[in-house]
Amino acid sequence: MRLPMVAIVGRPNVGKSALFNMLAGRRISIVEPTAGVTRDRIATTVGVRDRFFELVDTGGMGILDVDDLTDEVERQIRIAIDEATIVVFVVDIRNGVVPLDEIVAQRLRSVGKPVIFVANKADDMKHDAGTSELYRLGYGEPICTSANSKRGVEELLFAIHEKLPEDTPTEAPGNAELKLAIVGRRNVGKSTFINSLAEEDRVIVSEVAGTTRDSIDVRFERDGKVLLAIDTAGVRKKRSLASDIEYYSMHRAERSIRRADVVLHFFDPRWKISRVDKQLAEYILIHHKPAIFVVNKWDLARDKIATEKWTQYLRKVFSMLDYVPIAYITAKSGKNVTRLLNLATQLYKQAGRRAKTGELNRVIQEAMLASNPAVRGNRIPKVYYVTQVGTHPPTIVIVTNEPDLFDDTYIRYMTKTIRDNFQYTEVPLKVIFRTKGEASSYAARRRMKAEELGLDPDYPEVLDAAEELELAPQPDFPEELGDEPMPFDEPDDAEEFDPAELDGDDDNSGPATPMLPTKKKTDKPAFVYEPEKKKKKKPPSDTWNV
Repeated sequence: MRLPMVAIVGRPNVGKSALFNMLAGRRISIVEPTAGVTRDRIATTVGVRDRFFELVDTGGMGILDVDDLTDEVERQIRIAIDEATIVVFVVDIRNGVVPLDEIVAQRLRSVGKPVIFVANKADDMKHDAGTSELYRLGYGEPICTSANSKRGVEELLFAIHEKLPEDTPTEAPGNAELKLAIVGRRNVGKSTFINSLAEEDRVIVSEVAGTTRDSIDVRFERDGKVLLAIDTAGVRKKRSLASDIEYYSMHRAERSIRRADVVLHFFDPRWKISRVDKQLAEYILIHHKPAIFVVNKWDLARDKIATEKWTQYLRKVFSMLDYVPIAYITAKSGKNVTRLLNLATQLYKQAGRRAKTGELNRVIQEAMLASNPAVRGNRIPKVYYVTQVGTHPPTIVIVTNEPDLFDDTYIRYMTKTIRDNFQYTEVPLKVIFRTKGEASSYAARRRMKAEELGLDPDYPEVLDAAEELELAPQPDFPEELGDEPMPFDEPDDAEEFDPAELDGDDDNSGPATPMLPTKKKTDKPAFVYEPEKKKKKKPPSDTWNV
């Protein structure tokens, strides 16, 4: 059963997003003094006593958007009101009644739904005297609230609870079976893809770069399973950030990657891979997230470049992510979208597999017999045993006499050996080298390291980050990524992609990654987009043709 919806509406800059975050109990919407920050509908599930509802934040009514998106913002507000069970009408008590408040009040009279009147920004009791002026809007005595001081939150939740239908669900909806983060630089079609999944105009789509600002969770169903797609703002490099809004958007994009089970990294085939794309890939890599390189808008490039050329280009730039599958789609028409979802589900299952300890030890033993690690001074590297300690990502602990005796090249060799023998062919592996003493107190050492770095040890992401900073060896990544941290880039300086550049030296490729000789792997995209007019050839076994 679908949850009843409670929509928060009002004119711009009355504190709707701050009120939304207060009721949700965490920071979801971007809060900024600038009017018109929120554009899309942002939703989250809230429970009050024995009932649950969906709380929705909306843009400001009557806003004149700086990017000429006023009509789109108004359309999203109209959809929220039409779908809402209860409407929360918010005004700014410090400003009193302004003409735009009267327009909003008049508009809500015709919706025929319960309206809860809220006077926000009442930080202390001295503002309550201003409520007398608000009576003329025709909604009675308002509930005085303040997101800054958490004032009025219980009273507002009680008022919502009283107006919820009797058949409101008493249990929270189950967690999504798969969380997908859609990331990439600006204008690569992320929001169009979200709308294709939701089968509705869930988020605003525009040619204007930077249309999406918040990270938006969109729940949808496929084959009876509940999935969650997280639309993120297009990232751009740090020196290009024009405002605090873009800064907050970037941080929410980072958080979305950490939350996700699988990351879909979007590209536009008409443009070169930028510094932003490379740094996004690095962020995905260090967080060990299963990922898919999604080449969107392929219908605009298929007549100019062969699929093999773009696949070669991607592999050359992202040499350390050679296990990541590549998919070619057109989100606008829905081409290959279902297959992309199926592929993401397969990656999630792959990352949840467990390898038997006996088999792991046998494979590593055979690998070491086939290629011994180099002797350091008079010390011989030894492996005592190997075991898997976690999934999502698959985490392998190798207990040795001294982790420092194994160089990066041999670590990559062992990682690839595990990947190829245990069907982790398309997901990242987290391989950790420990001595016997360290392995016996693994969890305690992770907690100690987090506390040493001044981080909260109660969050798994923080423990992983602490471990990656010092305890675990890190894979190399192409030098041209530089040292500049996220956020990254935008297509302001995007260069048009020229396939002819692949025929010569390409300075985007970065240094070659050292690797011991292994069995050659056929590099084919997960699926491709072929025009209907051309005669189809019989595809290789690992390629999907449409």
